[in-house]
Amino acid sequence: MLEHDKPVTRAWVLHPDLKSDQSRRAAEPALEEAVSLAAALPDLEVCGADVVRLPRIQPGMLFGKGKIDELAGVFKAAEIELVLIDGPVTPVQQRNLEKAWGVKLLDRTGLILEIFSDRARTSEGVLQVEMAALSYQRTRLVRAWTHLERQRGGLGFVGGPGETQIEADRRAIDEQLNRLRKQLAKVVKTRELHRASRAKVPFPIVALVGYTNAGKSTLFNRLTGAEVLAKDMLFATLDPTMRKIVLPTGDEVIMSDTVGFISDLPTELVAAFRATLEEVLDADLIVHVRDISHPQTEEQAEDVHAILQGLGIGDEAPIVEVWNKIDLLDDEARAATLTQVERTTDLYGVSALTGEGMDPLLAAIPDKLKDPRHTETLHLPFADGRRRAWLFDAGIVTEDVMTDEGYDMTVFWTELQKKRFAQL
Repeated sequence: MLEHDKPVTRAWVLHPDLKSDQSRRAAEPALEEAVSLAAALPDLEVCGADVVRLPRIQPGMLFGKGKIDELAGVFKAAEIELVLIDGPVTPVQQRNLEKAWGVKLLDRTGLILEIFSDRARTSEGVLQVEMAALSYQRTRLVRAWTHLERQRGGLGFVGGPGETQIEADRRAIDEQLNRLRKQLAKVVKTRELHRASRAKVPFPIVALVGYTNAGKSTLFNRLTGAEVLAKDMLFATLDPTMRKIVLPTGDEVIMSDTVGFISDLPTELVAAFRATLEEVLDADLIVHVRDISHPQTEEQAEDVHAILQGLGIGDEAPIVEVWNKIDLLDDEARAATLTQVERTTDLYGVSALTGEGMDPLLAAIPDKLKDPRHTETLHLPFADGRRRAWLFDAGIVTEDVMTDEGYDMTVFWTELQKKRFAQL
């Protein structure tokens, strides 16, 4: 089938704006982000989007009856098949709204799960998405079954109470989750082995992090020459990609591109993708990439910092900030941004798309990775040939004396190299 012949689903996006919620983000940018989320799904046509002001939440229907009737007419006229609600929707609300509007409905968690399912590529990513989807589905079994009180009594020949359909399905999901957890444990163990093998290479790891669609993958491609998917699309990257690059100074580093962060990430996904985000924990330098042209860039940066802290990465971690997409700024904003960049330590203004500003960033990376060196004497037994070879490969051995028990080696190294040596 040709690309343009694929059937598309006509969708409408709603952002509920609750007056009593003081912690909420501005409604219009939030709606814009929700539309971008919807656009990240293939074969979906967003036909319209609205902010719906809510004086209070209606427990059974979310919206008031008047608004539901009004939207029903809009959806029917536009032949809408799917409504995306940018926020949490209870199973009962979902069932009632689908019935009232005659459409399929997804809340924010369901939408993000759909995107993650479409994007995940590695075995770990696929398993994590499946686990997150099952955890989400487990809470919404009421939607799938309208005959929850019906009992199934064995084969029907012997009397006695059976279990409700929802209990059977919940048990089946729990069994499947346990099976997936065991599979994921094996995959995570394999990833740990890969990390251990990377520790044998005396190259520092530089991790790109940032809000989704900030331009991390475009920057990664610019730095490494890799053909990683880089589109103007939320969650374009879901699985970390790593490449070794040689900096202009001759220093070699491993560059890691990670999944984008987002505000109000569903709890199921935070847990499911923790192992993927933990790639950042191994990093010797974190490069926080921001879309400086986005009207909510400050709020996005706060979300990124909150997730990093949740991973256990504190203020002491070496971080540089990159203000990306300066090519999208008007002349006045661009001049102000570049002035601030010049006056601020560990801040760089770039356009990953055009390559502007890359030289100062590339020059700064090795400087940030160069810890003060100190001399230390190590005593290695003869059987420790692999670790001894690592020290020579790193070029940090200043003296090597063979003794009756092994080798007395004097090294001149950084704390980073000492840390990597300890991991061998």
